[in-house]
Amino acid sequence: MKGIGLSALAAVLLAAFATTAAAEVKVGFVNSDRVMKEATPAKKAQQKLEKEFEKRDQDLQRMAKQLQGMQEGLEKNGVTMGEGDRRNKEREFNELNRDFQRKQREFREDLNQRRNEELAGVLDRANKTIKQIAEAEKYDIIFQEAVYASPRIDITDKVIKALSEAK
Repeated sequence: MKGIGLSALAAVLLAAFATTAAAEVKVGFVNSDRVMKEATPAKKAQQKLEKEFEKRDQDLQRMAKQLQGMQEGLEKNGVTMGEGDRRNKEREFNELNRDFQRKQREFREDLNQRRNEELAGVLDRANKTIKQIAEAEKYDIIFQEAVYASPRIDITDKVIKALSEAK
């Protein structure tokens, strides 16, 4: 009988302690996707990338139009062209198409690499800002990934504002 009484008392004390401890824990949540889209450093990084890759993108668009024009010309005039001319035009089209595909692939790879570099810097700044807010406002834990987070613990706007104001 004594064993049952002590374990019941231990369970009640444990439950009381857990309730008290949970009430004292300050939890926050940050939506990282929003931070990476809305914070000024993230917007500046995106603008920097657009400017950096603008010329190559325009070159690719010109090549695509040239390819389209060549294809339309082959379709329109292919039947009336001589066999040699048609073969030369098809060969020219295929060479340009291969070059276009290669340049397009290189463009995507370079853009993705630079985007990852730029966003890594923004993410590092965001994490430092989150840590500063957590320390200043005495948060015990701040989550960045969650299936659900109540709006009352969401500090995303605060992080975006702090990041946007930081120099």
